[in-house]
Amino acid sequence: VTGHLDDCTCDVETIDAFNNYKLFPRLNELLESDYFRYYKVNLKKPCPFWNDNSHCGIRDCAVKPCPSDEVPDGIRSGSYKYSEEANSLAEECEEAKRLGAVDGSLSEETQQAVLQWTRHDDSSDSFCEADDIYSPDAEYVDLLLNPERYTGYKGPDAWKIWNSIYEENCFKPHNVKRPLASGRGESFIYLPTWLSSVCVEKRAFYKLISGLHASINIHLSARYLLQDTWSEKKWGPNVTEFQQRFDEVLTRGEGPRRLKNLYFLYLIELRALSKVLPFFERPGFQLYTGNKSQDAEVKNLLLEILRLSKSFPLHFDENSFFAGNKKEAAKLKEEFRLHFKNISKIMDCVGCFKCRLWGKLQTQGLGTALKILFSENLIEKIPESGPSYGFQLTRQEIVALFNAFGRL
Repeated sequence: VTGHLDDCTCDVETIDAFNNYKLFPRLNELLESDYFRYYKVNLKKPCPFWNDNSHCGIRDCAVKPCPSDEVPDGIRSGSYKYSEEANSLAEECEEAKRLGAVDGSLSEETQQAVLQWTRHDDSSDSFCEADDIYSPDAEYVDLLLNPERYTGYKGPDAWKIWNSIYEENCFKPHNVKRPLASGRGESFIYLPTWLSSVCVEKRAFYKLISGLHASINIHLSARYLLQDTWSEKKWGPNVTEFQQRFDEVLTRGEGPRRLKNLYFLYLIELRALSKVLPFFERPGFQLYTGNKSQDAEVKNLLLEILRLSKSFPLHFDENSFFAGNKKEAAKLKEEFRLHFKNISKIMDCVGCFKCRLWGKLQTQGLGTALKILFSENLIEKIPESGPSYGFQLTRQEIVALFNAFGRL
């Protein structure tokens, strides 16, 4: 895949050079830190769209949750609050929430922050159906110990998921079908004529979902179970699997487009990172795990990555999004949000727990990126100290945002 990307001023080679030599090594280091490796997820939520008990019985589908004593205290106690001060108040805040009133012994600024968190948790700016991390079924997972890779989960169950994502949640005319082919369900008729006839926003939405699909397929091909004997398991790249999904001839010209959509998704998430810098730059913001010196180091690395993202020369210009008639724009943005929210709910129907974990994490990451891009005005108004009214990110969103980008 080479050359220019549609709807962008950028090309594949510029992204490759920037990512491979500058950004990825730093990002990888960040994702190995305690703050970013633990993600809280509820893998037991029932599928909201169809009755599905077809849980994958394959061993490699299983997810091993963390014993709670392995999760750093700061993460466990604060769960998803935003600073050291907030962590020490987390319990009081939860109490305040339960009582539905703010405890009078808290300082005024803290009272405001508590109300802000409560409001934020009910807010309608979210693009994802987030897990309730206080549910008894929500558990911490160490992402480094549960890598995304091929688990053997495939066939009709897996295709039902992708089919419902494309059929129900991508803006396309109903007469354009994505057939479930017998054997491999890869034969989606892309119909460039249809794609070029819809507005840039709807085209972008489709390309983001296609890019996410391509990304997941690449991970499955790159970490494939090559050998499974009683003595050892061997994981590695399966070139044949990759070619079946992306080779130009085998996919009738479709494969390279899918890969270009992956680059488009990369640009969108990179743009979000460059925009969210002011939120993380505030002195009061900490990536709190309880280990002071490590937390400071990780925050410096995070800021370095965000500033590097900002320095990228050919960013996607999101100003072309929702730029027309104000009323139409608002309607389209809301449609966008609801479509994406639906996709995040579909992840609870994935039968393989490991696939479900990474599906939820990557959709939440992309949903967080979209939330950032649509909140630019609010981010610009964030004060240097005190709570950032109007725009917040939970710890879950922060961990998902960077891990999803790490997958790309």
